Amino acid sequence: MTVELWTSGVGLPRSTVRQARRAEDEGWHGIGLVDSQNLAGDPYVELALAAGATTTLQLATAVTNPVTRHPAVAATAIATVQGESGGRAVLGIGRGDSALAHLGLSPAPVSVFERYLERLQGYLRGGEVEFDVATDGAGGVRSSSALGMAGGPTSSRVRWIRPGQPKVPVDVAATGPKVIAAGARHAERVTFAVGVSPERIEWAVDLAVSVRADVELGAYVPLLVHPDRDEARRLIAGSVGSYARFSVMHGSVAGPVSDSQRERLVAVHHAYDMGAHFSHGSPQSQELDDDVIDAFGIAGPPGYCVEKLLELEALGIRRVFVMGAGIGLDREEASASRARFVAEVLPAVRG
Repeated sequence: MTVELWTSGVGLPRSTVRQARRAEDEGWHGIGLVDSQNLAGDPYVELALAAGATTTLQLATAVTNPVTRHPAVAATAIATVQGESGGRAVLGIGRGDSALAHLGLSPAPVSVFERYLERLQGYLRGGEVEFDVATDGAGGVRSSSALGMAGGPTSSRVRWIRPGQPKVPVDVAATGPKVIAAGARHAERVTFAVGVSPERIEWAVDLAVSVRADVELGAYVPLLVHPDRDEARRLIAGSVGSYARFSVMHGSVAGPVSDSQRERLVAVHHAYDMGAHFSHGSPQSQELDDDVIDAFGIAGPPGYCVEKLLELEALGIRRVFVMGAGIGLDREEASASRARFVAEVLPAVRG
């Protein structure tokens, strides 16, 4: 099999190293940590610590955004993880969600996001990047030329990266067609947040490969393993409610859906409470029905989960970030789901 299985986590002091060691021991290919400064610890610090505690596990931000860190800062942070891990780092990035909402901001416009990707890749490649005072100064900080220095930098470059260090791949988290296209143009990888139904995955894959045929493709997938599908759906609803919102973030649904699914997704949009982001029992989760849960997540017995993951692989997905059941779910249920996944699903998919 060629599909990679990644687990998702929250970087918290004295927790991430334990999470990373466990993930490596269980056979996961990688771990992705959220970058949401009001809700979690710094992912780059925690990924660097995880690098020292593991030997094969890949390490990613899942995901950062183009607003809270200058592209040179993001590049130097992930390049540090790359150096500490011996080349196991990935920079995952999206337009921003909870990290920006907790600053009173909306996701970055696609034009801002695409420009950021261009500059970020320039830094990661070790190239010279033109100053952008208008953007970086936010209208309030003047150019360094105002200091009247006899000499100084005329462009920007991350100078400390060693020439032999492998470039960190950029992985764009994408839902809508414009972001999918931007990711295919500027990143090595695009990871979809569009659900798991074949028609939605095919739609996203076709968009990406029409821009660049060799872009690597992945998917974020809420997943819960339980012998009873109805109970599995109930337990995963909090995670699916927040994940499905990405497809209707601005009120209209991106990608193909049925009329009934569209109605439920719009209801999720109107009910959304960021204070219950990815939380079990959230208002948004109450707006879901079984059809939407099955279209946007995988919930059921081990065999069903294996079947759905292999279906994604057959559609061109080479990397799956497995998202858990969310915040507030009973710990025993969450632990049992993971144990079933590791014992029965992961080995079957890895081969």
